[in-house]
Amino acid sequence: MAPRILSRGVAGATQTVRSTLVALAAIFSLWLGGASEAVAQSSGRPSLQAKAAIVMETSTGDVLYEKNSGKRRAIASTTKLMTVLVALENSDLDDVFSATDYRASPVESQLGLRPGERMSVRDLLRASLLPSANDAAATLAVGTMGSTKAFVAEMNKRARELGLKDTHYTNPIGLDSPGNYSSARDLVTLAIRLRRSEFFRRTTDLDRATLRSGATTRKVTNRNTLVGDYDFVNGVKTGHTNKAGYVLVGSATRDGVTVVSAVLGDPSERARNADSLELLRFGLNGYEVATPLPQGRVVGNIALRYRDGQSVDVVAGETVREVLRTGARTRLRIEGLPTEIDGPLPRGSRVATAIVRSGDKTLAKVPLVTARPVEEAGLGTRLGDLVDRSQTLFALLALLICSLPLVMLRRRAMRRRQALDAEDRRARRREETPAS
Repeated sequence: MAPRILSRGVAGATQTVRSTLVALAAIFSLWLGGASEAVAQSSGRPSLQAKAAIVMETSTGDVLYEKNSGKRRAIASTTKLMTVLVALENSDLDDVFSATDYRASPVESQLGLRPGERMSVRDLLRASLLPSANDAAATLAVGTMGSTKAFVAEMNKRARELGLKDTHYTNPIGLDSPGNYSSARDLVTLAIRLRRSEFFRRTTDLDRATLRSGATTRKVTNRNTLVGDYDFVNGVKTGHTNKAGYVLVGSATRDGVTVVSAVLGDPSERARNADSLELLRFGLNGYEVATPLPQGRVVGNIALRYRDGQSVDVVAGETVREVLRTGARTRLRIEGLPTEIDGPLPRGSRVATAIVRSGDKTLAKVPLVTARPVEEAGLGTRLGDLVDRSQTLFALLALLICSLPLVMLRRRAMRRRQALDAEDRRARRREETPAS
């Protein structure tokens, strides 16, 4: 019996040690996680719960932050971004479609369209973007291309044309499917393309909207609550399924700078909003609108031919205004600037080119132009210049003539010196040669 009791005691002690080690490992892991998060926050970089994320400046496509941005993931209702693009490109906002017989599950977001109910494309798009109504998106698909299958084929075609290499669609709604996926980078690229549409920009910046077409007037609310809570946030689209987690493509504008973000795979709506807000703020703080070369700035001057001491200022013919990373430096290089010019030239005549660069990137090539008209040099001016040049030439010639005797005398003296030196060397050789 004793050995059995001892065995149990040892086993119990071993289990206790293992439990203690596991607990310590868990505490250490949590400590490391907290420490790494604190380091990320202190460095100013976003610290996100999302599985994938990105923030991009819209005018340049510059990426300020990314995390697994090219990884293919389920994207839920952000699929509707491509649905909206295809509908915008292949229909008119005033077109009217009949609602398809869409059989939605109880958990899906719906507008409540009855089969055959007629609604304008404008309202169907608003319903697809703001409350993310699946029946509205399904109606857009069938109404635009005649069938869901044809519409999805067009969605994939547009994805290829836009260079969205990590994107593929199997439905226009965003229901979980192995073949329905995209990436954070592709989503922001698509959103930036959509933002060319004024209707899209206005719609995604709405906190709520009223749909007046259809069998009854409907009021809808934007699921992207950041739009209503923060003035600088102006889009774009939410999404959520069990497989995709919580997804949000966001956009924000401040002081002339617009950025678009995407977070995929967040664990909750709260985390999704917090991650998006952090990314958008980080992006807006990371860029500024700079004017390295305003129109009219003097960058040099050119001498006027035949007019000694006179010149004309050269100025920038256009303004260079760019969105740059905060604190970025620029430099200017001038190409093709002549040493002198003559008229007649009107004010604003192009005479050279200014190249504005930041780092290894060329921001702009701007014409450099004359700041005032340049008149043609008259006959008197030309003769005066010729006289001045002739006087200079005569002075040089006189100096040369005066110098010529001196040069000749010097050459004679050198020859005489050389002859004496030669005679001296011959005399020394005669003296050194013994008599025979």
